[in-house]
Amino acid sequence: MHNTGTVARSAPASAETPAAPPTVPAEDPHGDAGRHARRFGLPVATALVMGNIIGGGIFLLPASIAPYGTVSLVAFVVLTVGAIALALVFGRLAARDPRTGGPYVYAREAFGDFAGFLAAWSYWITTWVSNAALAVAAVGYLDVLIPVDDHRWTACLAALALQWLPALANFAGTRYVGAVQLVSTVLKFVPLLLVAVGGLFFFDPDRLGPFNASGHGAVGAVSASAALLLFSYLGVESAAVSAGEVKNARRNVGRATVIGTAGAALVYLLGTVSVFGTVAHDRLVSSSAPFSDAVNTMFGGSWGGTAVALAALVSMTGCLNGWTLLSAQTPYAAARDGLFPSAFARRRRGVPTVGVGVTVVLASLLTVYNYFSGSAKVFDVLVLVTTFTATVPYLLATAAQIFHLVAGRPGQVDRGRLVRDSVITAVAAAFSVWLMAGAGYAAVYQGVLFLFVGIIVYAVMAARRQRGLAPAGGTPTAEASAVETA
Repeated sequence: MHNTGTVARSAPASAETPAAPPTVPAEDPHGDAGRHARRFGLPVATALVMGNIIGGGIFLLPASIAPYGTVSLVAFVVLTVGAIALALVFGRLAARDPRTGGPYVYAREAFGDFAGFLAAWSYWITTWVSNAALAVAAVGYLDVLIPVDDHRWTACLAALALQWLPALANFAGTRYVGAVQLVSTVLKFVPLLLVAVGGLFFFDPDRLGPFNASGHGAVGAVSASAALLLFSYLGVESAAVSAGEVKNARRNVGRATVIGTAGAALVYLLGTVSVFGTVAHDRLVSSSAPFSDAVNTMFGGSWGGTAVALAALVSMTGCLNGWTLLSAQTPYAAARDGLFPSAFARRRRGVPTVGVGVTVVLASLLTVYNYFSGSAKVFDVLVLVTTFTATVPYLLATAAQIFHLVAGRPGQVDRGRLVRDSVITAVAAAFSVWLMAGAGYAAVYQGVLFLFVGIIVYAVMAARRQRGLAPAGGTPTAEASAVETA
């Protein structure tokens, strides 16, 4: 352990006793560093955040919120403020504890093993269900370029290929994950910025339509449109979850999180405003490719559909690449503490390969079920569940920051910074609760059932730790081994 010049106090270990603040500045590569396992710098960490926030939803977003009118832009601004507040909270927590695992690490340190497990379990569910959703959605864009959606088998195989290709990139090592993420983020921003910036030169206020077209009050319209926008900001935690792979994590995780979130928000807002101002409202409401319609309006012709489909495919592939890495990082951190099966702690070339493999298999099974169940509603409900399951670790991480702010010694805290951090944390907490409420009753109900299944898993792992089979740290203690032998 790295010596920081402080002496840690020893205390009896307990499953529910918050862990002491870490004394290591960043996670060790665990002996698997090499040319395939390189740590991310600030540009790649920022690309990871932006790439995971901006998936394929941006290409359909303007049409989805158009029925509410331009009041939906107000919801966008409110959500952006909340997302940036949450990003700042993650930055502060990562500066305090720059280890791989993100919300899991923060929740466990503040509230003990059970809270940490719930954060890890719910986040893991979010990642593999989201991966299946992204792959299925990407097939729709792939079909514009190569007809694959005519038959269920071809569409299913295409969706599986879109999941396994990023998984193979992850198996190759973090060096290749970072390269794919950086290239895909740059490539997908070309058409997005073309519409977001270029569309402002073709902006016509007469195309905006009514301010509130929902038929409800302004507050109700903002809340209703926000429910559609909530999923758009999932991914703000990306750099924090992979903090152990980020160079100078105490400094770069916070920067990457804030820059990435702000950059994604800027692209979202500019892109939506430009589409609103270039495509007539009555046409936008029924559009299945709003960015294509915007490009066709700007430059004429019909090539916009192909260009946007290609951009969307690149965007989703990059998003799948980043989410595949994140899907294994939190179980890896939990497994090292004995809260997940030990197999999840195995790494090769900087990547938790077992976690990646299990995640892609589960996402593949869910994808096959989606295509052959005969009901799209089941899959839609599961996608909404991810909004709820993602907010559980968000809320626990925010609560951890509140815990540290309240528990801090008055004489050692700068009053101005305390007030600032308290306001930011309060906004982030409100944002997390709003995310949870926006998921809807059905999604919350289903999500709670997923969490209850996790409680059973936690009970088994806690019992194994008690017997000394899987204690924290991954190796049996001498005392536990003696008891087991006896």
